[in-house]
Amino acid sequence: MTVLSVPGSSVTVRVPAKVNAQLAVGAARPDGFHDLANVFLAVSLYDEITVTPAESLRITCSGPDADQVPLDRTNLAARAAEALAARYGIAPDVHIHIAKDIPVAGGMAGGSADGAGALLACDALWSAGASSPASREELLAICAELGSDVPFSLLGGAALGTGRGELLTPLEVGGVFHWVFAVADGGLSTPAVYGEFDRLTAGTDVPPPAAAPALLDALRSGDPTALAGALANDLQPAALSLRPALADTLATGTSAGALAALVSGSGPTTAFLVKDEEAAATVAAALRASGTCRTARTATSPARGAVVTGRTP
Repeated sequence: MTVLSVPGSSVTVRVPAKVNAQLAVGAARPDGFHDLANVFLAVSLYDEITVTPAESLRITCSGPDADQVPLDRTNLAARAAEALAARYGIAPDVHIHIAKDIPVAGGMAGGSADGAGALLACDALWSAGASSPASREELLAICAELGSDVPFSLLGGAALGTGRGELLTPLEVGGVFHWVFAVADGGLSTPAVYGEFDRLTAGTDVPPPAAAPALLDALRSGDPTALAGALANDLQPAALSLRPALADTLATGTSAGALAALVSGSGPTTAFLVKDEEAAATVAAALRASGTCRTARTATSPARGAVVTGRTP
């Protein structure tokens, strides 16, 4: 196969975590997925993906909970490299290093971020020597094949995801929102949370998912108090059913002054919207001292999507 990269060259990409300001979930479809109205916000917690030419595809990982990250070809970063290599007609012979800072299995799309980051890094590595570089649309299509959250990890900012979350419409955001994220011990399986959602809603009429107009207005206005009143996550009852202790974490952050609290995506990370940077520090300190979570992180949104931050020739 044609070699499109230069030995010794490397590309580093920074890619953000996400929080779901709204996650409206429809009934299970025949294919097992659920239709969603998923209002994504990228937040300023990042993984860094560095891709270097190698004799074969391999993955390494460092950072918090790196031992929980799969290093085989089930990792979305590896799958992204394989998919893009097929597009370029080459072998996916790269070393992918993931420097983790996004909580692992925490409902913040860390695995999806790594897939998007690896895709962009490999494209930057390979496209310079290609006669027909991949377009942005092709990269987003590969992202959608990899997973429902991967396209947003590439795009960043704020967007409404429909379908199973992969069909994105960018959203206007009128200001900066401040968040605290409480990181739980251990993860929650996303399929298990959706399965519990199906169990809890069995026999009921699950309405078609739709973005709440009040939430979209709050994003446009940049008003954190208005956004706090509109945050919603249809998966939260399922996550709390599987991990009841999360209720104590939510209560702790609210008591410490958060404007609103919710489970982030499928959990078990919990998200707290706060008024400003000072409030974020107060809520984070209270959560760390409470014993209801492993640690607490502060961040802002929206954040830029996957971006190349460094390369060597």
